[in-house]
Amino acid sequence: MSDSDRVFNIINNICLGIVFILVVYPIYFIVIASFSDPNYVSQGNVWLVPMGANLEGYKSIFKDPVILTGYKNSIVYTSVGTFINITVTILAGYALSRKDLVGRNAFMFLFTFTMFFSGGLIPTYLVVRKLGLINKIWALVLPNALSVYYLIIARTFFISNIPEELREAAVIDGCTNTRFFVSVVLPLSKAIVSVLSLFYAVVHWNSFFNAMIYIRDEDKYPLQFILRGILLENEMRESMTQTIGDASDIQNKADMIKYGVIIVASLPVLIAYPFAQRYFIKGMMIGSIKG
Repeated sequence: MSDSDRVFNIINNICLGIVFILVVYPIYFIVIASFSDPNYVSQGNVWLVPMGANLEGYKSIFKDPVILTGYKNSIVYTSVGTFINITVTILAGYALSRKDLVGRNAFMFLFTFTMFFSGGLIPTYLVVRKLGLINKIWALVLPNALSVYYLIIARTFFISNIPEELREAAVIDGCTNTRFFVSVVLPLSKAIVSVLSLFYAVVHWNSFFNAMIYIRDEDKYPLQFILRGILLENEMRESMTQTIGDASDIQNKADMIKYGVIIVASLPVLIAYPFAQRYFIKGMMIGSIKG
């Protein structure tokens, strides 16, 4: 290795290390702040390790029925929504990858058209209301049942990884289209199913805007919508505290709960990611040029 290569590697590693710290430290700080005494956090004394171990924030979180209900709702919405997303995306992607589908280019054009032009919020709301979905789980999962971008990824995967010769061989053996899809295509599609499931699940888990538009009852709010309310309430308290000049214990407790809720809200995604990691790299390479 030449001296210029060594210098390049050193500079590259330093830059990557700096980027790594910039990305990871905010997450690390939230973790240690959630376990620290809020007084130390507010005074800026918490940097690398927790100070004044305190679990009151987590106790308050799990004692609050609203947060626990939101947690349950988010799990339900994410599970049902992801199942619908994957079912629609995989079925549509496989159908559009088949050369014997009559009019598949026209169907693909219609799907792609919606990526650039849509009805907008008000027409969508009117459709959802007309269908009687307001204040129901279906208002959160059905309007976003399909992502055209992920549909294109799934279609590309099937074209690249399910050769036509395989289907022809299965047909010769007397295999129907349904059996071929269930017995051959799905087992060979674990990578795309896992990756798209993770992507869809993260979108559902972090979503709050649709709930703000379509959900009316507090007991149906997802966790992220409740988290948004806590953060807005915390900002109002902070503004009032600065106005009246009183750093109260209520403010410190609100900050402690805020950090705890962020950790609790992010935990399911962090737990789910390792299970999909083995397929993640393969899935991200879908659509790349093959030599």
